[in-house]
Amino acid sequence: MDQRPRPHSDVRRFAFELPARTASVARARRLAEERLVLWGCDPEIRDTVALVVSELFTNAIVHTASDRVVCELREGEERLRIAVRDEGGPAGPCIRECGEDERGRGLILVDALCAAWGADRTGHGTAQVVWAELAHGMAEPC
Repeated sequence: MDQRPRPHSDVRRFAFELPARTASVARARRLAEERLVLWGCDPEIRDTVALVVSELFTNAIVHTASDRVVCELREGEERLRIAVRDEGGPAGPCIRECGEDERGRGLILVDALCAAWGADRTGHGTAQVVWAELAHGMAEPC
């Protein structure tokens, strides 16, 4: 096996699909963490990615009419991107004021932890991809 360091211009990708059930959130988090371990990512970025995957996956399950949810991790030279594709709902994601409520803070956390995040319709009905990006400068690079 080739042990030479990979050029920074390479992009590493990992994707998985799970049923849109609450139990899938923990599985999504584990799959993301395991992949980042294989990629040699620092524990700090693994923890952040696990939290972001949990929040985006949970939102896809709770706020859309999805049967299946797809998650993709893409690590490039400057950013690590997390993208969660769902089957859509009536509205896209938005940060809302949740006051004292314990629920509804997921996107506030994503916004605070990530360099950027957003949502794009896929062109297939109401399906959408909600994505978040971590700059490598925000934690040790993978």
